[in-house]
Amino acid sequence: MKFGRESGILMHPTSLPSKFGIGELGSEAYGFVDFLASSRQRLWQILPLGPVGYGESPYQCFSAFAGNTMLISIERLIEDKLLFHEDIDALPDFDVRLVEFEKVKAFKSELLRKAFNRFEAVNAGEDYNRFLEENNYWLDEFSFFMALKEHFGGAAWNLWEKEIAFRNAKMMKYYRNRLSGEIEYQRFLQYMFFSQWKLLKAYANNKGIKIIGDLPIFISYDSSDAWSQSHLFELDEEGNPAKIAGVPPDYFSETGQLWGNPHYKWNEMEKDGFKWWRDRFKLLLQMVDIIRIDHFRGFESYWEIPAGEKTAEKGRWVKAPGRKLFQTLRDCYGDMPIIVEDLGFITREVEELKNEFGFPGMKILQFTFDEPFEENSVVYTGTHDNDTTVGWYMKVKIKNPEVENALKKYFNISGEIDEKALCWILIEAALSSKANTAVIPMQDLLCLGSEARMNIPNTIGGKNWGWRLEKRLLTPELAQKLAELSAQYGRNKKSFGEFP
Repeated sequence: MKFGRESGILMHPTSLPSKFGIGELGSEAYGFVDFLASSRQRLWQILPLGPVGYGESPYQCFSAFAGNTMLISIERLIEDKLLFHEDIDALPDFDVRLVEFEKVKAFKSELLRKAFNRFEAVNAGEDYNRFLEENNYWLDEFSFFMALKEHFGGAAWNLWEKEIAFRNAKMMKYYRNRLSGEIEYQRFLQYMFFSQWKLLKAYANNKGIKIIGDLPIFISYDSSDAWSQSHLFELDEEGNPAKIAGVPPDYFSETGQLWGNPHYKWNEMEKDGFKWWRDRFKLLLQMVDIIRIDHFRGFESYWEIPAGEKTAEKGRWVKAPGRKLFQTLRDCYGDMPIIVEDLGFITREVEELKNEFGFPGMKILQFTFDEPFEENSVVYTGTHDNDTTVGWYMKVKIKNPEVENALKKYFNISGEIDEKALCWILIEAALSSKANTAVIPMQDLLCLGSEARMNIPNTIGGKNWGWRLEKRLLTPELAQKLAELSAQYGRNKKSFGEFP
């Protein structure tokens, strides 16, 4: 599917400003949509919206379908009279620049349970029942999974009592009855998340802004999917991944990336016409306007690492049925609005698969600032896995003088390079490029350094995924500057909705 000449901003909702310690689907999210509109942007790109698990990574979620309930807006719950202002009198002193995940979870979980108790006390209504019915194909198992996870102190499912971990029918019935209240609480949380997200997406669309969502190729072994449909995944008899996902050494990591996700049993997935994948795409196409597929390379061939390896260096490429999968999806949903992440070592076969379905790939200026881009591509200054442009350049000056010299020559810069000026030079290069789509991380628009980096691949903890935007930085001057550049290079004309 070919995209128009558009541009937008990459920022995950968790990074939005909020007095509740983490970005939410409330007033600040709507304010950010207004900023996008005032800066004449058409696109808001986000990371996966799932319930984060290990390491707080949105690429390691407890479900391929559920939403991250830490994004539920407290303000909206007050508007719905499920919370009251006195419930938030004792507001913790949250860091405005970094999500303190454990602190946020403790605070918000208490409020969400209060909201549930009030919700339970009134008639839930037809909308709630309709949500349960329409989403039962994933919601029932996920809610049960999360209730069990709470019951067993947060342990991974294969560390629960063996009978329930491996779904003994008698124990399934026992725990469904015993944990019925907690199961209903989990259903409520998902209802609130999806209800709030639906309203926010509609607001963005009405402002002429499309949302680019993200579909991780793999899921966590500690997920409701792996627990409830273990036959679809490469797991051993103890429920651990038998064959692990990752990528071999590349420019992101000298030893490769060991993600730890289990690989799929593709032969099993083909037996029912890739139903699990069809369900994933069906739901995500309802939630977002464009889908970015993470690690597209793995749909042609994937890097299979034996269980027990400490790095991703020892592995092998294994063929995947990507052509069959995407043809099945096309037969179901037509030409889908898809962007594919085709970074790293890309073979001729991967290019052929991408081109056969007309999917635009990604180009990163930090890697390829001096290369021409085809129209059917998406250009970024950097992504969530890169350092910020300012942080990248500060390292280039020290470690890669040949890259600095190439920058000077290509952009005709004499003398010392001012890192913030370079940031805008690359932003303008993205917007002026031939690529139909240009996306700029929020950190680059603000010319922030490495302290604002979203993620360092192949690492866990630290500040990963925690960066937060300070509201004062979203100025009218910044919006005007971006709007003028977008207009100068013919982006974001009024073809989808109308700008205000």
